[in-house]
Order: sequence, then C-alpha cells, then structure tokens
Amino acid sequence: MAKRLIRTLLVLLVLAALLIAVRAWQKRPVEVEVVEAGYAPLVRSLRFSARVEALSRVDVGSTVTGRVERVAVTEGVMVRKDDLLVELESQELRAALAQAQASRLQAQARLAGLRSTGRGAVQASLEQAQAAARAAQAEFDRVTQLVAQNFLSASRLDDARRGRDVALAQLDAARSQVQAVADSGTEVMQAQAQLQLADAGIAAATARLAQTRLRAPADAQVLARQVEPGQIVQPGRALLTLALKGPTQLTAQVDERFLDQLALEQMAAVVADAYPGRRFAARVLSIAPAVDAQRGAIEVKFALVGDAPAFLREDMTLSIEVETGSRARALVVPIAALTIGLDPTRATLRVVQDGRIEERDVRLGLRTMGAAEVRTGLADGEKVVLRPVLPDGTRVRSRVVEVSLDAVGTGAGGEGGAAQLTNMMGR
Repeated sequence: MAKRLIRTLLVLLVLAALLIAVRAWQKRPVEVEVVEAGYAPLVRSLRFSARVEALSRVDVGSTVTGRVERVAVTEGVMVRKDDLLVELESQELRAALAQAQASRLQAQARLAGLRSTGRGAVQASLEQAQAAARAAQAEFDRVTQLVAQNFLSASRLDDARRGRDVALAQLDAARSQVQAVADSGTEVMQAQAQLQLADAGIAAATARLAQTRLRAPADAQVLARQVEPGQIVQPGRALLTLALKGPTQLTAQVDERFLDQLALEQMAAVVADAYPGRRFAARVLSIAPAVDAQRGAIEVKFALVGDAPAFLREDMTLSIEVETGSRARALVVPIAALTIGLDPTRATLRVVQDGRIEERDVRLGLRTMGAAEVRTGLADGEKVVLRPVLPDGTRVRSRVVEVSLDAVGTGAGGEGGAAQLTNMMGR
C-alpha cells in the first residue's frame, strides 16, 4: 500500500510539474515583427499605359465616282495644305466645262448684240413706223374732207381708216421693240439670265472637275493609303488617312477609382516601350467629363512638355507615371500594418507598449499602395506590429524588421513597360 501511494504521489507531482510548465509556456511572450514608425519622404503616383495620337485624324475620300489616274503620296510622307493627293480621270468633266464655257460665250454675244446693233435696228424701225403713222393720219384727214364734200365715196374713208390703224399698230410694235432692247427690257433681261445660267454652268462644271483632284485639307502626315491607280472609287470610301499637323497628344484610359487623384497641369514622366531609356515629360491636358460605362474608365489626355521626341510614332504604346501627391516629411507606416474601414481617412493599428499589444486609432493622410502617412495617433519611433492579427493585451516579444521606403512610398510598378504597368495604380 505504501509503495502504491508513493507512486501515485510521484505521478501527481509529475503532472503538476507538466501543468506548470505548459502554463508557463503558454504565457511566454509571442514574437511579432514590428517596424519603427519614422519620418520619410512620401510620394504617391499613378502608373498606366497610353498611346500617341495626333491632335486630329481625318479620312480623305472622293465625292464623285471615278477611276484613279494617279496617287501622288505614299505612307509616312508630310504634305502641305492643298497639296495634290489623288487624281481621278477627268476627260468627260473637262468636256462639260468646255461646253459650259461655249454657252457663256454665246449668251454674252447675244447680249452684246442686243445692246449695240439690235438697238440701232429697232430704233430705225421705230422711226420708220412713226413716219408711216404720220402719213396714214394725213391721208385719213384728207379723205375725210373729200368725203364730206362728196368728192369721194364713203368706202374710200374706210380704206383710209384701216391704213391709219395699221400704221398706228406698227408704231406700237416698234415702240415695244425699243423697250425690249433697253437695259430693263425683256429681251435684254432674258439675255442676261442666259448669261447668268451659263456662268452657273461653268461654276458647276469647274466644281465637279475640282472634285477629281483630292487635296490635303491642312498640313499633315499620311498615315495610311488604301488606293492605287486604276481603282474605281466611290463616295464614302476612305482612300487616305491623315494626321493633321498639331501638338502631339498622349491618350490614356484611367480607372475611374483614381479620378480624385488627377488634376489639370499635373506633371508626368513618360517612357516608350520601344525606348525604355529615353524618358520625357508631359502634363495633364484634359480629363474627360464622362466615364466610359463599358470599361469603367475615364479618358485623360496629356500634352508634351517641349518638343516631341523624334522616335514617337502614331499609336505607339507608352508608360506614364503621374505624381498625384507628395510629402517632404511624413510619419510613414506600411499599409500592411493598418486596418482600414469605410472611412479611408481613419484606421486602426497595433503597437507594442510595455511588452503588450495595444490597439490605436489613427488618422491617415497621403496614401500609396504600400504606405500611408499617419497624421495623429502615433509617435515617431513607436513599434508598429506589421501584421495586426493578435488581440489587444497579448504579451509579445518584438523583432524589428526593415521595410524599404521605395517599396512603400512610390506606388506600384517599376521601370518596366506599359504591359506591366497597366492599371497598377498608387492609392
């Protein structure tokens, strides 16, 4: 019995020792990774892809149906305003123009004839009719007296009256003819109308002939050529595509979530995928007033600062980084150490205070994808738990780790091309 009691006591002692050891192990401090809050420069930026585009791009086409006789330009060449681009066959239209010009000469000659020899002829006819009318009136008066004296019969009076009436009618006709060839007369006005009609025919024929010669609407570069000599072209078909000369612009589609970070005149650094070592500067020129509902993006245009690099080409892919905010000296903590709720300016974090976890409410300022500025609630040098998963009050043992400011201070993406930077935004 005594031996059994001793063994039982020994077992109980061992179990008690194990329990004490377990409890001691459970109460030991948990090792956590912490970063020391400190002041550093903080820069927020957006990075996205863009494309080069001219200020305006136009398609040049024919307004008439015809066969192409000559194409005067090739892709890539620069043209000046009114330079010939494409010429269509025009023999039929040239003949129509010559016919219209002949009709004008005919109308002009008729009008000139009415104003010169025509007026002389009708004036002579008027004078002749006036003389005939006076003679007929005198004869009528003489016959009237003789009939009254019974020297002539009444039938002779009727003949004299008819002669007088015919002479007066001829006089009226001559007077009408004189009025017709006057400047306000009907024949002259008709001749003038014929001349105006001939002028309109010449203008129409000239316009149709001009439509066979396609010219540059402004100084431009030929981007695409879709026509060759011998082709039959019709209205509505694009034959050439031109980029009108003007300031080169860069166009990007930016996620609408980052609209609040963009503003006019912000500066940007640009690099072409094909020339990664040749950076140049641009500025925000315009921000579209509407969001593309299909893509949830907003169009942003950039203007180059200074002359455009010689290597830029239409539709070239570029990478753009826009600096949207900066602090020369900010109290910075990693985003991974924060728990952010619905209010993006408020967050909680955990610090190590006297060997235990302590939860803090903080107010945030400038944020990037990797770091945030703490405005209130944290002091310089405090140890912030990098991964805040332990509850408040937990005993911990701190292990300070280093976090690169480059990784947390400048947003996402590196120096690579636009394919890597597309929609990788700093926040």
